[in-house]
Amino acid sequence: MEQRLSLITLGVSDLKQSRQFYDRLGWQVASEEQAEEIIAYNLQSMCLALYPLDKLMEDTTVRAGRDGYSPMTLAYNVNSEAEVDAMLEEARKAGGEIVKPAQKVFWGGYSGYFADPDKYLWEVAFNPFSPLGPNGAFQWGGVESE
Repeated sequence: MEQRLSLITLGVSDLKQSRQFYDRLGWQVASEEQAEEIIAYNLQSMCLALYPLDKLMEDTTVRAGRDGYSPMTLAYNVNSEAEVDAMLEEARKAGGEIVKPAQKVFWGGYSGYFADPDKYLWEVAFNPFSPLGPNGAFQWGGVESE
């Protein structure tokens, strides 16, 4: 198995509300063809899909508890502390909940967290030890130039 991800699918409680949230963040839907059933966003190197939680549980045959926040995080890395602050504000204006304001962190970077309408946690981070490559490409320790 290659060390990569192709698609992250989030089970959402309200597909329309979730789409509106990501639309307000400025994201573009990959296709309107099945937008009543699944929403997909093409990212730089993978895809993020939103799918009704009940359908996802049916598909995976796993029951998911939705009492609180998801026990995973999605990370969005940027090039500066100022960009972290700006992205968190953009998420707040789009309807996201700031769960941890941006601050300097123990590993030497700067980050904060917001939750989307289904309480999926997003970390917005500036990591001075892992500079981004072209088109925002991220690799642990930085993107090697060719």
